[in-house]
Amino acid sequence: MSDLYHKVSNSPVGRSVVSALNLPAPVILERQSRPDAPFLEGDVLLSGAPGGSALETICTVLGASTASLFALDAKSLVTAGDIKSKTKVYSLKSDAIDEQRRFKALVFDATGISTTEDLKAVYTFFHPIIRNVAKCGRIVIVGTEPSSCRTPAMAASQKALEGFIRSVAKETGKKGITAQVIYAIPGSESHIESPLRFCLSPRSAYVSGQTLSVSKAAKSRASLDWNSPLKGKVALVTGASRGIGEAIAKTLSRDGAKVVCLDVPQAKDALESVAANIGGTTLALDITTPVAPEVISAHFEKQFDGLDIIVHNAGITRDKTLGRMPEHFWDLLVDINLSSEERINDALFANEVFNKNARIVCVSSISGIAGNVGQSNYAASKSGVIGYVESLSKQLKGGITINAVAPGFIETQMTAAIPFMIREAGRRMNSLNQGGQPEDVAEAIAFFSSPASQGVNGNILRVCGQSLIGK
Repeated sequence: MSDLYHKVSNSPVGRSVVSALNLPAPVILERQSRPDAPFLEGDVLLSGAPGGSALETICTVLGASTASLFALDAKSLVTAGDIKSKTKVYSLKSDAIDEQRRFKALVFDATGISTTEDLKAVYTFFHPIIRNVAKCGRIVIVGTEPSSCRTPAMAASQKALEGFIRSVAKETGKKGITAQVIYAIPGSESHIESPLRFCLSPRSAYVSGQTLSVSKAAKSRASLDWNSPLKGKVALVTGASRGIGEAIAKTLSRDGAKVVCLDVPQAKDALESVAANIGGTTLALDITTPVAPEVISAHFEKQFDGLDIIVHNAGITRDKTLGRMPEHFWDLLVDINLSSEERINDALFANEVFNKNARIVCVSSISGIAGNVGQSNYAASKSGVIGYVESLSKQLKGGITINAVAPGFIETQMTAAIPFMIREAGRRMNSLNQGGQPEDVAEAIAFFSSPASQGVNGNILRVCGQSLIGK
């Protein structure tokens, strides 16, 4: 579905009209243009609170980009031992930052913050330069996972970063700028590379005001090609015949995976078209049938000798207010959106089909977080997905991870059918003032699917442009 207002407001005449009427003018977001594009380009300003533990890793990661790194007093950071990386960090004087200077990203290591008084370091860094972030720029804070903090004061100061970044995201979103917090459990700093690359890249164009938690995990010794991180991996995408599912299949294939596209037999023609376009294969199957879990399990045992990635994307809506909702609306929707995922995973685990370090990614929804009128069944199923992911993540072994994405308003055939006024409200009620694209959801799923995301487990990532509803 095309967003006509978005197009008009970005035309020469439209910009004048929108400005005169003081209407929101959503910017054209910068998305991933090609697989081998640098994850970050331009000038980056970084800093950290004293005693931080992530700055060295941050510098090493950013050193792999084409960005130029600056610090307001780089010499003091090196002298203090915060930066041991060989990455070149240029010193920059604060009086050299005028109104025209623009930074593509601001990155702050907040792991050294242990008291609420220490939070002043965040204000001190961001206050003078927040207006110097470029259009479609990135703001990232790396902190310590609050649940792992040693004292209540430290937990309070680290949790405060979440409220801070959500507010900053809302203040800067009109320029297409996104802001996130990456929380790391102490000792897991080496695992922040994958989320840091994602949050700083165009792949996170429609993700803002969010947190990602990184935990300890065994790090792979194998080298990774960041342009083709899923090479040699086998992936299954359910509901792959159109919309978000099609975008997921294309993105995983772009990243090197051999993709099996699954959907109901009625969608076989569209499914085969998607698979043909990406060099994948198909599995036409109704996942609610009693035999579906064993059919899927046997397929990957025999055809591929295991499964590396499964994306539970298949889902439907059957909207009615609760008092008017027929019983079969509830039963069918919960079965497809939630129960089938459990049954399929149970079979894959029981038959030992998942390969070591496999990735499970589920698709939830902001409706499951905030609720929605006429969607008690849908919201229940998508909230159930969140509970399932959070619980199962604590039980997994063999390097297997499970995470979920929660899309907001995404431009698909489903949202195109929404009445005009409600559709426009859905598009504008977020910090970026626009709807997302299916590829935005797909990029987040590809991030979770990467071998480099070993320390990312049990996360629920909203892909909603920081929707104004929900958490």
